[in-house]
Amino acid sequence: MNDHEELFTIGQLARRTGLPVRTIRFWSDIDVVPPTGRSTGGYRLYDVEAVARLDLVRTLRELGLDLETVRSVLARQGGVADVARAHAEALDAEIRILRLRRAVLRSVARRGSTIEEMRLMNEMARLSAEERQRIIDEFVDGAFAGLPADAPGAGIAGAMRQLPAELPDDPTDEQVDAWVELATLVGDEDFKRRVREMATAGAAAEQSPSYDAVSVTEHAGAAAEAGIDPASAEGRAVLERIAGADAPAAERVRMAEQVELFTDRRVERYWELMGVLHGRPPFPSQVAAFEWFAAALRAHA
Repeated sequence: MNDHEELFTIGQLARRTGLPVRTIRFWSDIDVVPPTGRSTGGYRLYDVEAVARLDLVRTLRELGLDLETVRSVLARQGGVADVARAHAEALDAEIRILRLRRAVLRSVARRGSTIEEMRLMNEMARLSAEERQRIIDEFVDGAFAGLPADAPGAGIAGAMRQLPAELPDDPTDEQVDAWVELATLVGDEDFKRRVREMATAGAAAEQSPSYDAVSVTEHAGAAAEAGIDPASAEGRAVLERIAGADAPAAERVRMAEQVELFTDRRVERYWELMGVLHGRPPFPSQVAAFEWFAAALRAHA
């Protein structure tokens, strides 16, 4: 009798696979791994394909699939080659999960995280791509709900949804940290309200800003980096290079309010974290420049 014709009892299967007899019997009872036949004494017998199916069932169960889902997966398989192919795919998924867990543990060790932080990081890293995307979609839906699709700035909603399809198989500590921070950020009710406020104001804006954003980044950014006091005479000179020397006080206040409305460090952090997850190079921060500009506008109004 060759290997393909060899039949095994439950006890022999248990020794061959390392699974408990009671587990094999239960899976057999519910037809997840049905017997090939019976011995003359009435004992269940299994062929070599059952060995492959048992290994696949064990892997799928370890990945968290319920037995009904496992049954559906097995129903689509044919012979040993098909089962082996499905098993290899399941192992690929298990390897990805193990790599994520390893990255989380490394990050926890590096950060000296608390038990609660470790729990959150592990939970976030284990989410599927679909579950991660749902968290972001729910946040964006809330921020942009009811706004016309063609409203100014509405296109930002699409960009805010664009998580990478998958975290890398072997994510860096920075990427694990970024995902956890992003998930925490979009779960913050104050942040949700702030983004909603910005989205609504952008949709209702009747005119473009009366200042040049490039000029703000260049001049106010340099002033902020140099530590120039926005309220000083030197600060006034920088302000006038951006907004002109003859802007009325009321116009300067209006510009300050507009700048403050659309300037938020947490929103900029959102884009930074998305960049980390996508593996993009970091971009220079612009928030400090606009904060300096708004302070100078108010100081010299």
